[in-house]
Amino acid sequence: MRIRKIVLSIFAVFVAAGVAALGVIGWMVFQPGPYGFADGTPVVLADYTNASPTGVPVELASADAATKDAYITRMADCEACHTARGGQPFAGGRPFVLPFGTIYTPNITPDEETGIGKWTDAQFLNAVHRGIAPDGSRYYPAFPYASYTLLTDQDALAIKAYLFALKPVRQANKPNTFAFPFNQRWLMAIWATLFNPDERFRPVPEQSPEWNRGAYLVEAAGHCGECHTPRNLLQALDQRRKFGGGVAEGWNAYNISTDKVSGVGDWSAEQLTAYLSTGYAHGRGVASGPMGEVVELSLAHLTPSDTGAIVTYLKSVPPVASNLPGLAGAAPATPQVAGLDNPIGKRMFEGNCASCHAWTGAGAVREEAQLTGVRAVNDPSGVNVALMVLNGSGAGEPWAGHPTMPGFGRAYSDTEVAAVANYVTARFGSTPSALTPADIAKLREME
Repeated sequence: MRIRKIVLSIFAVFVAAGVAALGVIGWMVFQPGPYGFADGTPVVLADYTNASPTGVPVELASADAATKDAYITRMADCEACHTARGGQPFAGGRPFVLPFGTIYTPNITPDEETGIGKWTDAQFLNAVHRGIAPDGSRYYPAFPYASYTLLTDQDALAIKAYLFALKPVRQANKPNTFAFPFNQRWLMAIWATLFNPDERFRPVPEQSPEWNRGAYLVEAAGHCGECHTPRNLLQALDQRRKFGGGVAEGWNAYNISTDKVSGVGDWSAEQLTAYLSTGYAHGRGVASGPMGEVVELSLAHLTPSDTGAIVTYLKSVPPVASNLPGLAGAAPATPQVAGLDNPIGKRMFEGNCASCHAWTGAGAVREEAQLTGVRAVNDPSGVNVALMVLNGSGAGEPWAGHPTMPGFGRAYSDTEVAAVANYVTARFGSTPSALTPADIAKLREME
């Protein structure tokens, strides 16, 4: 009798564990759609009676096909991910360092041997909408096909037409470095079954035409959630915490929900418009890292009506609180100096930073150099500040009229980078960071 009770108890534990596991998986799988927060019932595009929210904006309605193809490709922001630093545009080779290995983006120029020059329309749509390569293998969701699946066939093929008009670049793709079991691509078929709806964009008639256009730009073409939405244990977007913040190439992609403390809820429409179209909003800082590339290669090329549509949509997203503190204050607020014991950081800031950023953090010459009131400086992790010190704000000439901050990664040691990042967050932010030289070494690996 006693053995029977023990066996039944063990069995009950396993059953309870199984039920709990199924519940967790169900919670991750059965979640709202990307714009399920909105009032109204989505309809298929053919049943939508207003002007289509897909394709090019009204300003380009009479443009030639090549102009339209280029614009839609800009909307989808393909160039940034498929271009290695210093490499040929769209030729691939850009590394994405993930917890389970490094993945390199492929060549998508029309080279017939190393690129996509032999792909048919059907194969291109299969890749963009379903994450399936022409040979039947599966793409990892680092390629955002779970978002691109919302693109219409017409828009996806416009991207293909643009890519096929490029000069072919012969550059072989680099193999990924994933270890078992992550190198088993067939597992992505299961992932796609769970998390890729494989359906095109459906507008919501109860919402305004501008909102629907913004939804298409943000959720389908711009795939903003791929960076700005947290991921669950199965690496799918957690739509219940939509736009609550994520990670992109080691950089913190901050909360862009309407939360007023950690998100953009207290940003005006004018500030959002300026940030998206130029990469800078007064008192909010400059877009840097991956976001800087998004602005430079994609958002800065959108028409005013499309930028306005994005702002309208973002303003409708419910607030999602994150663990980021409130901002310490805008320039020229008095910087925090009491109890600041960081002589290395102070020396580094005095010798290399103060001339541009000023001792008050207000910016010495250009307001773009302001440090106070900027989210990255008020991030207790200090990660984005350290990455800015390492890499700068971008290579090449300044874009959109903004000055470019140089990178100091080769000049500073890990100890010095950690010290100056910690100094900046302690002096000008609300909560100081505590980066170590080991942390900086790991950030260097992301380059």
